Amino acid sequence: MRNETTADETTGTDALSRRRALAVGGAVGLANLAGCTALDVATGGEPAEFAAGTATVGDATLDESGYELNEVTDRPISREVEVAGQTREVRVTNTVAEYDKAVELFGERYQAAVFAAVTTPQIQVLGQALNPIAEMSTRELADLILNRYENVGDLERGSEYTTTILAADAEVVVYTTEGEIEGTGASTELELHIGEPVGVGDDFVLPLAAYPSGFSDGENVRQMMNGIEHEPNEEN
Repeated sequence: MRNETTADETTGTDALSRRRALAVGGAVGLANLAGCTALDVATGGEPAEFAAGTATVGDATLDESGYELNEVTDRPISREVEVAGQTREVRVTNTVAEYDKAVELFGERYQAAVFAAVTTPQIQVLGQALNPIAEMSTRELADLILNRYENVGDLERGSEYTTTILAADAEVVVYTTEGEIEGTGASTELELHIGEPVGVGDDFVLPLAAYPSGFSDGENVRQMMNGIEHEPNEEN
């Protein structure tokens, strides 16, 4: 397989294991805070707490695509940040909605097709919204969805397309790689769809999908992206 992964795309990859991939989804967006300025962070006394809304796929889309909800999880992260010379504890909760679909391989059925919508708060620094997901390499983004697979190889960039996500046109890039579906011990080609993060309300929503290439599930993945719905966190 021709490897087109760039050095930038693999930066920091060794620090990320597939077993920790969705936990990374909770860490996205913690460089600063959602919905607050640098001055707010520097002058506050108690830990600053913020939470993302939730992005899920509508029931009608699930019926058509064949995916089922696996779980919606909160990913709380706490760390200290320094703003204007002051150190402050920041607590941020992101959400990950994960869906899957069984595929038949080697005469058995495995939950090998995976779709996820990661929701992270937008960052406000002196009134300017920033997109922390844009700071992540392609491999880091891919690792958010590759926790279902083992011995995953390098990514090879393939096609790209534009589709509608939350009423916005978003670019989606398709990658292929070799990997093993957990529990099979057999290698297969995997296809990944990594969507462009879309801003909605106070959040960014990142759609991701992965499945065995022979399953040819690209159209269903597009439907899943089109069917994403966003519910804001009213407590922010």
